[in-house]
Amino acid sequence: MGPTALGSQPAVVSAFWKGIDVFRPIALGYAAYVAWDRHEQMVRPALAWVVLGVLAVWTAFLVVHRRRTLALVVTELVLAAGAILATRLVDSDAVIRAGASTVPAFWPAAGVVSAAVLLGRRGGFLAALVIGVVDLVEVRDATPHTVNNIVLLLLIGTLIGYAVDLAREGHGKLREALALEARVRERERLARTVHDGVLQTLAFINRTGGQIGGETARLGAMAAEQERRLRALVSGADGEPAAAEGDVDLRTLLGRHAGERVQVVVPAEAVRVPAPVATELAAAVGAALDNVRHHAGAEAQAWVLVEDEGDAVSLTVRDNGVGMPAGRLERAAADGRLGVASSIRGRLRDCGGDAEWSSREGGGVTVRMRAPKAGVASTTGGRG
Repeated sequence: MGPTALGSQPAVVSAFWKGIDVFRPIALGYAAYVAWDRHEQMVRPALAWVVLGVLAVWTAFLVVHRRRTLALVVTELVLAAGAILATRLVDSDAVIRAGASTVPAFWPAAGVVSAAVLLGRRGGFLAALVIGVVDLVEVRDATPHTVNNIVLLLLIGTLIGYAVDLAREGHGKLREALALEARVRERERLARTVHDGVLQTLAFINRTGGQIGGETARLGAMAAEQERRLRALVSGADGEPAAAEGDVDLRTLLGRHAGERVQVVVPAEAVRVPAPVATELAAAVGAALDNVRHHAGAEAQAWVLVEDEGDAVSLTVRDNGVGMPAGRLERAAADGRLGVASSIRGRLRDCGGDAEWSSREGGGVTVRMRAPKAGVASTTGGRG
C-alpha cells in the first residue's frame, strides 16, 4: 500500500492518526515511569533503558514524519515485538511469572491501532494477533491477566479498523455524491446556455421551414428532430449515461434514436449489457439509421427492434425506403467507402457478434445484428 497523506483521508481517519501521535509519547512516558519505579527488580535495568531509548527515537521520528506507509507500520510492530521479548532479558523468570509489566508496557498498542487505521479491520486484527502471540511467548505461562490484555488488543484493533473501513466507505460515497451534484449543476448551466441560443434557433428554423414548404420544410423537420434530441440531452431525459464500467440498460441508449421517422421497440424489462458493449451496439444502430436517412429516401420510416436472448442481444433495423441493389455493400467497400464495414460490422465483431443485410429494390433494407452480452476481451469502449 502506498503512502497515506493525512489531508487525503476522511476526517475520522485523520483524527485517528493524530490521536495515535498523541498516544505514542504518552505510552512511552508511562513505560519509562514503570521502568524507573521497579528498576530494583530488574536483572538488567540498563538494557531496559536502551530499549526505551530506541522506542523514544522511533516515537520522535513519527512526530516529524507525517506520512504513514505499510513499511512504517510493520517496522513499528517489529520494534514493539522486540521490546516485549527483551523483557525476558531485563527481568528474571520469577518476576515475569509474578505478572510484572513488559518493558514497553502498552506502547505496542500504538502499532496495532496504526495497522487498523492504515489497513482496516483485517490489518488491525492481524497486528493484534501478532502482538498477542509475542506476549504469550514472553510470558510462557499465560495468566488470566495476559489473556485479558490480548483479548482487549484484538477488540481494539478489529473495532477501530472496522470504524476506519466505514469512514472510508462513507467518504467515497460522499465524493461520488459531490461529483454527481457538480455534473448536474454543469448540465443545468449548459441547458440554460443551449436553450437561450441553439434550441431557439432550431425552433425558429422548424417554424420557418414549415411556413415556406418544399425542401425548406424538410430542413425544418430535420431541425425539429435535432431540437428534440438536444432537449433530451441537456435535460437528462435520455436516461442514464453510459458508464466506463458496470452494466447499463441498452433500451436507454437506443431510445435516444427514437423520433418522428424512427420507432424503437424494446422489451418491457431492462436489457442489462456491459457499458462498453452497449456503447458499441448503440453506435452500430446509429450508423444503420444514418444510412436510412441518407439513402432510403426522404419519406422513409425506420424501426428498431430489440430482443433480449439471455446471454445475447439481437437488434434489427428495418426501413421501408427504396431498398439497396444487390452487391452494393461489396462495391462500396471496394471503392473505399467503409461506413458499413467499419461502423456496423466492425463494431459487432469487436463485441464478438456479426451483422447481416437483406434487401430488395423498392422494399427497404433490414439489418440484423447479434452479439453476446459479455462481449469479448478486446471491447473497451466506443470508437468515438
